[in-house]
Amino acid sequence: MPTIRVLPHEEVCPEGATVTARRGQSICRALLEAGVPIEHACELSCACTTCHIIVREGFSSLAPSEEDEDDLLDKAWGLTPLSRLSCQAIVADQDLVVEIPRYSINQVKEGKQ
Repeated sequence: MPTIRVLPHEEVCPEGATVTARRGQSICRALLEAGVPIEHACELSCACTTCHIIVREGFSSLAPSEEDEDDLLDKAWGLTPLSRLSCQAIVADQDLVVEIPRYSINQVKEGKQ
């Protein structure tokens, strides 16, 4: 099974994490199932950019993004050529290294005061 290594993120995953993913599973779903609390305001329906990630290794193993994802990514904070919405990026056979950007456009985070 492929692994996803999450680089340290001050709020979401301070120590970083390595999780096992199933082939055909979205990166977001794999992270959530492993207890990495990545934001996902639209419940994985490709309607926001809160699950934006940067795929630092293994990007070429992912299927190309579709037009709906590309349109949303244009609104993401810190967009790079290696950016994807983790709810749309499907794990293949290759291990991945991902970075969760420091900020998102989610102005209201549940559980935060």
